[in-house]
Parts: sequence; structure tokens; C-alpha cells
Amino acid sequence: MSDVRSIRAHWLGRVPYAEALALQERLLAARVSGKVGDTLLLLEHPPVITLGRGADAHHVLACEEERRARGGEYFETGRGGDVTYHGPGQLVAYPIFDLRPDRCDVRRYVRDLGRVMIGLAAEHGVGAGMLELGSHMIGVWVDLDSPHVWLKESDSKPGRSLAKLGAIGVRISRWVTMHGFAFNVSTDLAGFAQIVPCGIRDHSVTSLAALGVRAPSVESGAESAVQHFARTFDAEVQLVDEGETRALWTYDVETRAATLANAEGRR
Repeated sequence: MSDVRSIRAHWLGRVPYAEALALQERLLAARVSGKVGDTLLLLEHPPVITLGRGADAHHVLACEEERRARGGEYFETGRGGDVTYHGPGQLVAYPIFDLRPDRCDVRRYVRDLGRVMIGLAAEHGVGAGMLELGSHMIGVWVDLDSPHVWLKESDSKPGRSLAKLGAIGVRISRWVTMHGFAFNVSTDLAGFAQIVPCGIRDHSVTSLAALGVRAPSVESGAESAVQHFARTFDAEVQLVDEGETRALWTYDVETRAATLANAEGRR
């Protein structure tokens, strides 16, 4: 039996996408080399559109001028998936986990991220679930006709009114993870009108607030997510204090500048 996994979780607040990406890349390298342990970043982003490795640029509907008018940013990233939108009111989780030795299964990892979001939804009386991972509809979904109950047996029911509550997009290098999920707590859904979310035209996007739930703050949602990560990953997860989180950002200035410049170049 393997030892219990230990995870250090950090609440970062609202962080620009480029800075969060630079931090992830630094932590990924440090985790691969064994300099840090498993780390969970919990945050929200200012408005930003991101494109995954297989994204179709035509799924960005708003032109550059429109995006600038909205004050949003635009990035091409190394994660899997198509186009998505991040904005205030959305809980973003970036696990930097080494899946070795006993969790080296990409499908299992994606399902586990989904289980965390399903648990968050259930806390508020929302019945969410996942579809078959072989489909293009990866993420966590709600049936708008029965938002309090997820009827798995009717996944393939024609005409089902599904809406995406949480998106998943990951990158795994040497079995160390990066990127993660975005869970819509009280996100302004108008931001998704700029894109074809995840390349899916037939279904909408929703949030806890849009479902009539008294949505928590994103920080409160992050605190709850810590418990769901602990249960899902059979781990001890500690939400660290502000001092340790501030120290997370203090690293070699040249490395940080180079990583940020690289991220800036992908806009």
C-alpha cells in the first residue's frame, strides 16, 4: 500500500493569466525534478480567452477589437481541449501533481477532476455528472430539465438539455500535471458569447448562480474544493497560510521574466 499523498494548496485570489501560467510552468519543472511536492493552485482570473493545443481559431467569435473593448486577454496554451473563457466568479484549479506511482492513467485523472467539481455542485443541491470520456464533451454537465438530479442512464437521450458547469483541460509531462479545471460559481456567462465554448455549439454553459443557487464566494468554493481533492485523491491536503503563498511567488527573477515573456508571446 502506498503512502498517503500530501498536497499543499494555495489560494491565490485573482491572478492575471500570464502570471498564473508562469507560476505553473516553474512549479511543473520543480515537481519533475523533485524540488517541490504536489501543489494545488486555486484562484480566479480576470477575463481571458484561452485556446488549447487542438483549438479551432474559428471558435473565437469576437474579433480582436471586440475583445479589447471588453478588456479581456487572449492566449494560446499547451493544455488539451479547444477554446474556453475564464473570468471573475469562476473557480480555477491548477494541480501540479506527480501521478506516479499509482495514478498514471490520464482518463482516471480527468475523471478525478470531474469528481471534485461534481462534489462542489452537490454541496449546493446541484446534480452534475460527466459523459463518456470518449466523446468530445469532456467536462461536468447539468441537465437543465432536472438540475438537482443527474440521470446517468439517460446520457444519450436525444434532445437532452445539457449545460456545462465545469470545463477540464490538462497537460501532463513525465506524469506531472498542469492546467486543470474551471468551475462556474457566479461567472458572468456573457463572456462565453465571445466563443464557441470547448467547440460545442449544441449545448450552453451555466453556473451555480444561473441555476438559482445562492452561490458562495470563489474563495469559499476554493476552501470546499480542498476537501474534495483530499477525498478524490486519497490525500492529505493542507490549505497553507498567506505567508507561504506569498513565498511561492518569490523565485529567480530572470526565470520569471523569461517565462512571462514566453507567455506574452502566445497571446
